[in-house]
Amino acid sequence: MAPQLPPLCDPALEAFLADLGFGLGPEPTALDVTTTTMAATPPEEETSASAAGEAERRLRRKISNRESARRSRARKQRHLEELRARAARLRAGNRELAARLRGVQARAALARLTNARLRAEAGALGRRLAAARRAVALRQIYAAASAAAAGGGFELQALASLIV
Repeated sequence: MAPQLPPLCDPALEAFLADLGFGLGPEPTALDVTTTTMAATPPEEETSASAAGEAERRLRRKISNRESARRSRARKQRHLEELRARAARLRAGNRELAARLRGVQARAALARLTNARLRAEAGALGRRLAAARRAVALRQIYAAASAAAAGGGFELQALASLIV
């Protein structure tokens, strides 16, 4: 018989250690030993096989997780490169549009200057035309007046039609 050790504070721990055969607590009977041994611990090969299977599953899962993380990082890197390329294309397009805008603004300013010059020229030509019409009308009035003075009759209707 094994020497008895002082009792532990935790009854569950005492029962566990007794099941393992550390001799704490009362000695189990022959019936208790077989029942306890079969119920508490599986056969040795089942324990090692399940532990090996569990370790293999953990290793496969760890490898799978690492591969998944590697693929995720690669996707993230590709996405980042695509975004950088898109940003570069957008910046180039922005510079091109700004250059086109400056060209269009320069042409619009030139068109405004040309339009203002043409309006001023049209105004000057309109004034010259009005002056020329007045001069022609005066010449016609003088010619009609001199013809009327020479012919002896003053035709007011002919003069009035020239003035209007």
